[in-house]
Amino acid sequence: MATGQIFSRTTQALFYNYKQLPIQRMLDFDFLCGRETPSVAGIINPGAEGFQKLFFGQEEIAIPVHSTIEAACAAHPTADVFINFASFRSAAASSLSALKQPTIRVIAIIAEGVPESDTKQLIAYARANNKVVIGPATVGGIQAGAFKIGDTAGTIDNIVQCKLYRPGSVGFVSKSGGMSNEMYNTIARVTDGIYEGIAIGGDVFPGSTLSDHILRFNNIPQVKMMVVLGELGGRDEYSLVEAMKQGKVNKPVVAWVSGTCATLFKSEVQFGHAGAKSGGELESAQAKNQALRDAGAIVPTSYEALEDAIKETFGKLVEEGKITPVKEVKPPQIPEDLNSAIKSGKVRAPTHIISTISDDRGEEPSYAGIPMSSIVEQGYGVGDVISLLWFKRSLPRYCTHFIEICIMLCADHGPCVSGAHNTIVTARAGKDLVSSLVSGLLTIGPRFGGAIDDAARYFKDAYDRNLTPYEFVESMKKKGIRVPGIGHRIKRGDNRDKRVELLQRFARTHFPSVKYMEYAVQVETYTLSKANNLVLNVDGAIGSLFLDLLAGSGMFSKQEIDEIVEIGYLNGLFVLARSIGLIGHTFDQKRLKQPLYRHPWEDVLYTK
Repeated sequence: MATGQIFSRTTQALFYNYKQLPIQRMLDFDFLCGRETPSVAGIINPGAEGFQKLFFGQEEIAIPVHSTIEAACAAHPTADVFINFASFRSAAASSLSALKQPTIRVIAIIAEGVPESDTKQLIAYARANNKVVIGPATVGGIQAGAFKIGDTAGTIDNIVQCKLYRPGSVGFVSKSGGMSNEMYNTIARVTDGIYEGIAIGGDVFPGSTLSDHILRFNNIPQVKMMVVLGELGGRDEYSLVEAMKQGKVNKPVVAWVSGTCATLFKSEVQFGHAGAKSGGELESAQAKNQALRDAGAIVPTSYEALEDAIKETFGKLVEEGKITPVKEVKPPQIPEDLNSAIKSGKVRAPTHIISTISDDRGEEPSYAGIPMSSIVEQGYGVGDVISLLWFKRSLPRYCTHFIEICIMLCADHGPCVSGAHNTIVTARAGKDLVSSLVSGLLTIGPRFGGAIDDAARYFKDAYDRNLTPYEFVESMKKKGIRVPGIGHRIKRGDNRDKRVELLQRFARTHFPSVKYMEYAVQVETYTLSKANNLVLNVDGAIGSLFLDLLAGSGMFSKQEIDEIVEIGYLNGLFVLARSIGLIGHTFDQKRLKQPLYRHPWEDVLYTK
């Protein structure tokens, strides 16, 4: 491995298995360091393509998403770092695939628990092809003021506190990612900060070793001293001991191996990492610390004394003129996300949507303030749900039962009416359910099923103004307006619509008052004297009876009733009901595998 610097201010990475927070932290670090280009060139999400929106400072950017490693590498040939956030199950396969790409030079494997045999294969391939593997079980690495991997160094506040937004003079390497964050802070307190920091990961077989990175740091001119934090278990530290004894390291090394407390236990102790397990005297923290001390490293007597040892070593290098402490610079302020700013009370922002009928926040959704569990447990029906979502209140049972009857009676009226016909033709053209449904719904209007609101509106106006049926009908005639809710293409005075009769019977039995319906019946009596087909149709029955429901329940003000009629609530009942039938016709045609419909010539009058 050896050689020197592996990251720079122009380094770009490919991020495998999209994770919003680590990527945004990388981009925030880029902005903090004053990078001109984002460090994440592309995202690889198997099976997905497109873009992900993230922030680069104040600017929102779109980062390309690729479905394969090969496609991402081809699209971003200058991105030479592969950050792998795959699970332990797929981390090895995806890492090997990335290593085989000629553009990839460094791989960081975040997952813990990657099978050791797979890791060995990755290490062998990387060494044979002069590539660098950081991890598995790593948080990554960072070059101060230039580039960082994923969640390395934690939050922006911690990065600023550790002075990682600009390069220092210390090279740091550790097995532990968590302890790396602690050490970045320690080093920043007593030196001018780190130049580069690497967490090699806590697995038994790390992709790169402590000595690999120390030897690399030794070749980087900007690194004036090195700090190593090892741990009991394994023999990785001894490769560093040998390198120091052979004179391959000519810069000061301050080192400490954690786990000295293991000797206090009578039996073998397994610490947090897979590799943190002493397998004998040589793998103990005490033995490693002594070996490093004998090889020339500066090894304190305890972890608590590590900070003073780093401070003393740095101070001596400054006195000798080998280090000119870096001048402090003020980093730019990272724009705070709107959500966190609102939560902390720093800003207020207008909302874009107002909703008063439902709330999906909290443990469960609620309709008009009633939790979903209560709706189910109390046996609410469809009519009750409509009363909550449409009228924002729980209506009496006779009201919700009436709503359900309207839905049942209006669900379908055969295949010949215009809405069903349109749906059937569309379904037979091979279109999907939604397209077929919408084609039928679009026929609903003043001439088909959409007259309920108008019927209610005109009947209410006439009744409230005390117009006689004669005055009402004749005034509509003078205006050239057909009376909504009156008239049918098939039904006659001697062949009434059964649906109308059922609705009227229910209302007379359950409603406190049916004054609007009785007025509609009087209008029908007058219109039948003119023509036998001018009967009260289902639109007129529902429209007049809904007025009685609203007025008789005592739960709506006059203004609310007027608003309900004006907005179009009542037509909503027909739209909801007829959707059931239209969906049924769509399924029926598809089930029957009906071919494309063509209207017969003999049913068309061709004329000039």
